[in-house]
Amino acid sequence: MNFLYNLLLSIVSILLPSLALFNKKIKLFYEGRKETFSKLNSISKTDKVIWFHAASLGEFEQGRPIIEELKQHYSDYKIVVTFFSPSGYEIRKNYPLADVICYLPLDTKSNVKKFIKLVHPNLAIMIKYEFWPNLLSELKRHQIPTILISGIFRKKQSFFKWHGGFMREKLTAFNHFFVQNETSKKLLNSIDFNNVTIAGDTRFDRVYDILQQDNSLDFISDFKNNQYTVVTGSTWKEDEELIIDYINNHASDDEKFIIAPHNIHRKQIKELQDSINKKTILYSEKENKNLSKHQVFIIDTIGLLTKIYSYADVAYVGGGLATGLHNILEPATYGIPVVFGGNKYSKFQEAVDLLQIGGAKIVVNTNEFSSNFASLKSGKKLREQMGSVNHNYIKNNVGATKTIITYLKNIL
Repeated sequence: MNFLYNLLLSIVSILLPSLALFNKKIKLFYEGRKETFSKLNSISKTDKVIWFHAASLGEFEQGRPIIEELKQHYSDYKIVVTFFSPSGYEIRKNYPLADVICYLPLDTKSNVKKFIKLVHPNLAIMIKYEFWPNLLSELKRHQIPTILISGIFRKKQSFFKWHGGFMREKLTAFNHFFVQNETSKKLLNSIDFNNVTIAGDTRFDRVYDILQQDNSLDFISDFKNNQYTVVTGSTWKEDEELIIDYINNHASDDEKFIIAPHNIHRKQIKELQDSINKKTILYSEKENKNLSKHQVFIIDTIGLLTKIYSYADVAYVGGGLATGLHNILEPATYGIPVVFGGNKYSKFQEAVDLLQIGGAKIVVNTNEFSSNFASLKSGKKLREQMGSVNHNYIKNNVGATKTIITYLKNIL
């Protein structure tokens, strides 16, 4: 199995340059990794280092509360953050609390040896998943304390199959697993891993802390103008088809919409704007405009969505109809109803929970979208009930960061 895995990696390494010519994301993935080792050269042999690895943006947000706590209490350590995906790296490559931010190199034996030699971490923290066999073997070989935070395990994963011995052995690199739920703990216990703690999801701490910060945005306040407002965040084309249909055919004149697309490329933004027959304005065109006279506000920039959710009466979170659901905890923390599309949410425990307890609704077509948003528009009591469920759900699930930090203090 080890031979086949490394053979596959060799083939991928050969194909990547060619694939990068035809796909922008693969190009970022390939070109970005050329800079990894040069960036790591800024770490000296005498530096004390804590290394975090996140697959993408969502996992980074789970690690962020831990980074912030450790930076506050262990300022003499350098923080290294690596990403697997361009969608995480490109957005957080300038995160100020990390000393080095780069891509994780491909998991070849030569790459991981060079990586671990340059980083020489005193502590390695993997977030949620990302179980790279050669990397884990190298961490174990160097006896580097390695932990998993906000972990989620599922029965269908190879660790729990009869043929999963190769990957099960790699899990022995972890000193401790901090998992999100009882199911994950039981699964690990079933393959004789008992160094497991149910800590929950650190994102709850992150989003609950959002309530303590200044979330005001004057231009959003001007646009809202004290009217009922729907905020649709991280939307993909599949989500926008439902949203556009509702705005064009069902929305009343006193109903406002803020759309923050996942893709903010100029061409896609222009197509989105042109498809809406209500008075629409872009964030990039807002200067010296009377925003209150517009019904739809398209946010063609990044970094504002978390604050914009604070102005919503109802939030729609995108991705569930496309590649996977985006963060529904951010709007939920403000105590508002959350709606999302599609059936691609089973890997997100918070989505499963909020549907079950009544804080969220799911839609799969234009009819469901229009009926749900019509009932939420007219039902103030329903909005209050769902919002209260969501806020309490967030409040009742904070504490993962404290649990993990208490453990880490015994290592550092």
